[in-house]
Amino acid sequence: MSAPTPTPTPSPSPAASPALPVAIPLVVTLVFFAANSVLGRAALGETAPGVAPDPAAFTALRLVSGAAMLALIVTAREGASGAAGLLARARWISALSLLGYAAFFSAAYIGVAAGLGALVLFGAVQVTMFAGALWGGERPPPMRWLGAVCGMAGLAWLTAPGAEAPPLVPALLMAGSGVCWGVFSLAGRGSTRPVADMAGAFALAAAAAVPLWLGAAALGLAPGLGLREAGLAVASGAVTSALGYAMWYGVLPRIDATLASVAQLTVPLIALAGGALWLGEVPTARFWVAAALILGGIGAATLVSRRR
Repeated sequence: MSAPTPTPTPSPSPAASPALPVAIPLVVTLVFFAANSVLGRAALGETAPGVAPDPAAFTALRLVSGAAMLALIVTAREGASGAAGLLARARWISALSLLGYAAFFSAAYIGVAAGLGALVLFGAVQVTMFAGALWGGERPPPMRWLGAVCGMAGLAWLTAPGAEAPPLVPALLMAGSGVCWGVFSLAGRGSTRPVADMAGAFALAAAAAVPLWLGAAALGLAPGLGLREAGLAVASGAVTSALGYAMWYGVLPRIDATLASVAQLTVPLIALAGGALWLGEVPTARFWVAAALILGGIGAATLVSRRR
């Protein structure tokens, strides 16, 4: 997703040297996660002339294409028997939080820039994960508290009233998307078959998204996607989401957990670069202050906590 961009926070894994063969898929995966934001913004905020944005259609196509690709990946790895039980493995909390993430994500990108949206998403995911850890009885060290406070301060600064503030409703929708992805990540912690579990969640979320899309279309609330926008939705689901997550879980066991956590901090900045190059979106001074608070605070807290 954008991921998260906002992706499940990895559990500690054995240290491994990120040699070139590992670095390449790691970089490609991070670019894929950031590309979700650029594709979403291009399809919903920068539509072709005469094409109205349709977040319901984008969400449904993204989830359906993602579910199909993940099912193919599981079948290739585990055979037909492994793919047959995907829906049975799916948990409703995972499917509903995934659906919420995708729906809020699509609605938000009608009115918020790619890089800014990725930053809000990332900050909201991290704050939600921290809150979930507290709820679960964990006692984070002081530096983790500092990172969470910096993340909340960055989000507050980013959305505070002012000339450079993003539109409030899209920003809040993206924050809601981040909360949903944080819940999805918390629900999936400890999974022994993360790609299969994600495939099941995608399938169940898609099964809910398609009727909602068709219902919205019947009520005249979903104008339909143009060919370009539909292609971007499929690319976001099948390539930058499904393949991205499959690659991410393939890379995780081969790199240090600290590197995995810190590497994710680059996703909003990669999305910012993509939005600037493809969509001509120029970041404001407010963005850089918020990025320093959110990414810098969480990055420093992660590094210090891991070293201890």
